[in-house]
Amino acid sequence: MIQYNAIVLAAGQGKRMNVGKNKQFIHLSGQPLIIHTLARFAEDEWCQTIYLVINPAEKDDITTLLHSFDWKDRIVFVNGGEERQDSGYKGLQAVEGETDIVMIHDGARPFIETSYLHQLAEKADYTGAALLAVPVTDTIKQKQNTSLTTLDRQALWAAQTPQAFKYSIIKRAHDMARHEQYIGTDDSELVERLGQSVDIVHGSYQNVKLTTPEDIARAEAILNKTDKGER
Repeated sequence: MIQYNAIVLAAGQGKRMNVGKNKQFIHLSGQPLIIHTLARFAEDEWCQTIYLVINPAEKDDITTLLHSFDWKDRIVFVNGGEERQDSGYKGLQAVEGETDIVMIHDGARPFIETSYLHQLAEKADYTGAALLAVPVTDTIKQKQNTSLTTLDRQALWAAQTPQAFKYSIIKRAHDMARHEQYIGTDDSELVERLGQSVDIVHGSYQNVKLTTPEDIARAEAILNKTDKGER
């Protein structure tokens, strides 16, 4: 067993969801989105502590949501920053000294499975950095000015979270990015800029991030299949 700590990012407002509130409070099958996500880590014995990065104005509401769950004491609240990367850094500051392996996860991905968490922990422990990703299925075009190029689909992967790292590596990557005022698209990109390789754990297309209203219907369909024991 490789123990890890999880940083779950839930401070963003999710404006593309267009619901007038933090999308973490949207209900899926009777439970808020963030509860579905947190439960995935809380039910994994390899996970020591969950550092939940939030908008401080929403702390009371989230505390109320967690009240009835016996794993609520495993949650540590961390105030988020202005951007996702700032929130991730604040989470890392809170974790420091608590674990060798840390996972960073989007609160809006509620379908991560335990088997993938374990694969990530093992891979990060061995190589230093790993992320979940799935092969791209669509044809991808790159447009530069008026020129259009078809990219080699076999070489393209869609990155997901969690992304798992040895703490020393991801903290150094964030420190360098802050010093250089560089904003990356995800945490693994910051690690790549160190010259550190990042391994891929082949993930699941079901591990979707809920971003738009259309994603809610898809999420409900996934939950319905799971409740029926389908894969």
